[in-house]
Amino acid sequence: MKKIIIIFLVAFTFQFNAQDAKPVFKDGEAQIVEAFSDKTKWIRHDLWVETTFDTDGDGKMDRMHVDVTRPAQTENGLKLPVVYESSPYYAGVASGGKELFWNVKHELGEKVAEPTRSNVQRRGKRPIISNSQIKTWVPRGYIVVHSSSPGTGLSDGAPTVGGDNESLAPKAVIDWLNGRAKGYKERTGTEEVKAFWATGKVGMTGTSYNGTIPLAAATTGVEGLEAIIPVAPNTSYYHYYRSNGLVRSPGGYLGEDIDVLYDFIHSGKEENRARNNKVVRDTELANGMDRASGDYNDFWAGRDYINDMKPMKAALLMSHGFNDWNVMPEHSYRIYKKASEMGLPTQVYYHQNGHGGPPPIKMMNRWFTKYLHGIDNGVENDAKAWIVRENDKRNEPTAYDNYPNPAAQNVTMFLNSGAPKIGGLSLENNNAKGKETLVDNHSFSSEALAQAEHTNHRLLYVSPILKEDVHISGVPTITIKAASSKEAVNLSVYLVSLPWNKGRRVKITDNIITRGWADLQNYKSLTESKPLKVGKFYEMTFDFQPDDQIIKKGQQIGLMIFSSDNNYTLLPEPGTELTVDLEGTTITIPIVGGVDAFKKAID
Repeated sequence: MKKIIIIFLVAFTFQFNAQDAKPVFKDGEAQIVEAFSDKTKWIRHDLWVETTFDTDGDGKMDRMHVDVTRPAQTENGLKLPVVYESSPYYAGVASGGKELFWNVKHELGEKVAEPTRSNVQRRGKRPIISNSQIKTWVPRGYIVVHSSSPGTGLSDGAPTVGGDNESLAPKAVIDWLNGRAKGYKERTGTEEVKAFWATGKVGMTGTSYNGTIPLAAATTGVEGLEAIIPVAPNTSYYHYYRSNGLVRSPGGYLGEDIDVLYDFIHSGKEENRARNNKVVRDTELANGMDRASGDYNDFWAGRDYINDMKPMKAALLMSHGFNDWNVMPEHSYRIYKKASEMGLPTQVYYHQNGHGGPPPIKMMNRWFTKYLHGIDNGVENDAKAWIVRENDKRNEPTAYDNYPNPAAQNVTMFLNSGAPKIGGLSLENNNAKGKETLVDNHSFSSEALAQAEHTNHRLLYVSPILKEDVHISGVPTITIKAASSKEAVNLSVYLVSLPWNKGRRVKITDNIITRGWADLQNYKSLTESKPLKVGKFYEMTFDFQPDDQIIKKGQQIGLMIFSSDNNYTLLPEPGTELTVDLEGTTITIPIVGGVDAFKKAID
């Protein structure tokens, strides 16, 4: 009898404790709570949140499809904060080959036929939109919410690829979580759903497009969005599809443009697609994207989130890879820099790999613990910048006071002749004289050009061999004075480390420090390009992608100048000549320790 009573008391106590479970914190982090971890007890349901816009033209406010995953205890009075991710990808994307992308084999400025258009077949079943974030955050005392962005999945509306509705949609969901917007049990129904289980404090995260949406929501200044952790976010569609006036594809997606991405994600109602295509893709996007000139305009300015940041209040933890050549590292850096200037709580995490890669769970946990649970863990006093050093593990970043490294100073270098072999980079301007010419030929990859000892398809200038490591941190810039044999020419510039690493496990990116591209026609302005006069020299200054990299002793830092980049640019007929005036061309590299450190390394 005593055993039965003991068993009953244990079972009763466990049930009571499970019902009364609350978040637990240790060392400033939310801990996994056993009572929240049993996924068979999680409550999962979906609903539609009404927005303030009608982008599918049916005369009704668009409704966003939302799912919720929460611990069972929230049904009995426990209120928890929300980790929220939104995406255009949850319901599937277009399938197909190169025919879905723009043809890139043509002269700059030449108009070509549109790519083949595609339809997306929606996938997924209610009530689950996605399982992302759930295993990480629900056991730690959070509710996880997902939503499909406008015109995707079971959400109403039209995708606009950076238009205002893609900011207002997550705002509406956050408003609903705070009792300021209406949620409904069905897409066209009237039975309301209340978020009685939410504290009203929301954090957003996600990668790539899913990382763009947290920033988009934050720019609305919506009350309740306390913190965001964007991972490799696209923060400007101009910077994604153009570079300094040049039509330039994201790495791995040669020929993609904003209308292609629209087709790729448009998984919403089939009956709305024809109307959406006509109004959005074939009118707004087609008239604004200006694939012929590549110039910056009002269309692109409206899809650049840095222009909308004034209302932003959310604490920002940014994450990116320095070798992300899809969504390039400038996307995070420009927003991090602006948010810091605005006085917002900010941290940045960089690693040395490619696309994606969130901060370590410890960093994310501390961020959300502070700003969603309100635990005073001092995260705002942690180091501002966390950088994974070469060959270190991603969860073991090195702390720095900021990014760029405050000890970095600009070092200007001059070009010494050497074509068609290899010239020099020097701190002295004495030998930077003469002109050197390359011949465009997209048949040769940038990697092959960098390794060639002798070629007339690129110009290459290298530093003396480093006797000590050199730490680059920040945004290199180039001022180039050049002339073309045609009215338009691709201009590609790379910083590389040589000699080229060999071996089975060596990644191509091990030798690529950073990259940059530009259209010489935009030498005066990004908003207005003019055809070049054949043979006339023009001076243009532009940035490379941000970087933080230690170039090991025994290597040389090289500047490579070439024309068409067969992984990124349009590919005109080979033969265009690009001539560089060495005396009017310099490269500026931010180096920790400045000129003294570089002199010491090459002395």
